[in-house]
Amino acid sequence: MKFPRTLTALAILLCTSILGIAQEKKTLNVLFIGNSYTARHNLAKTVKALAEEADPALSFNPSAVIYGGRTLSDHWQLGTQNVVNLHALTADEVNASLATLKAGFENAKLNGYAKGAITRQKKLLEEVGKPHPKWDVVVLQSYRDDIEGDPSKYAKFAPKFAELAKAQGAKVILYETTPTTQNAKALTAAPDPAPVQKKATAIAKLAKETGATAAPTSLAALKCQTKRPDITLRFINDAHLNHAMSYMTACAIYAAIFEKSPVGLQFNTVTDIRFFEAEPGNKTKDRDGKPITRNFSEKDRTCLLYTSPSPRDRG
Repeated sequence: MKFPRTLTALAILLCTSILGIAQEKKTLNVLFIGNSYTARHNLAKTVKALAEEADPALSFNPSAVIYGGRTLSDHWQLGTQNVVNLHALTADEVNASLATLKAGFENAKLNGYAKGAITRQKKLLEEVGKPHPKWDVVVLQSYRDDIEGDPSKYAKFAPKFAELAKAQGAKVILYETTPTTQNAKALTAAPDPAPVQKKATAIAKLAKETGATAAPTSLAALKCQTKRPDITLRFINDAHLNHAMSYMTACAIYAAIFEKSPVGLQFNTVTDIRFFEAEPGNKTKDRDGKPITRNFSEKDRTCLLYTSPSPRDRG
């Protein structure tokens, strides 16, 4: 049975389009390294939601290594570099980390994380020799380690992780947190831009030196505080970033990874992972007793989207 030429042409065009869509499907393997500033509000999932909305053909595959309150210096001592280098990891490297962990640290706080780190290294040992995809992106979170010393500890250890990441072709993102400038209450006076700009400049310089891209959330916070002093960026009953700051952070990381603004994206839902302590067992309220999930108004969401750092800010 013969089909009309027009139908045959349409069928061929349709098949070609379907095959083209299938070929365009791609996966981005992204590793986040940090502490609660990465864990809170499921930050990686928010970045994933933004990325997959922007490109429906993309599968954004996030993984994370989190040690609460710890810095990149601590992560290195706890063996997180082995996760970065998983695709080429050797048993000798893992066993060396295990020996260090079992010997203990002078820093008593770090010893509190040794048990979990040992468990992680033992799992890595089981993965040695198995095929693992290389990381496409590695996100290195700073904390208070980016403001003390010259160079700061962050400036010392970010390049160590970046070297391992770049050796496998991964893009490195320097996620700069801003715990000292987040406001718990509406501002009544203009914020001081000097310390923010000084730190962001240092992060941009570090990004340039390491071939990385900065996600300077301090600048995003400053822009928001200047335009909308009524928006708060941290909890009152918790020193961590709140829903608004977490959303801005996700936008900054998105912009750094894809080198484009998130303006125009519609995703606007953020849910925290810590609950109202005054009501144990109640998982519907955040640390300030407000809804654990926040859907931003169009006015607020637009403001938060427009705080994304420019290419110049990202280094």
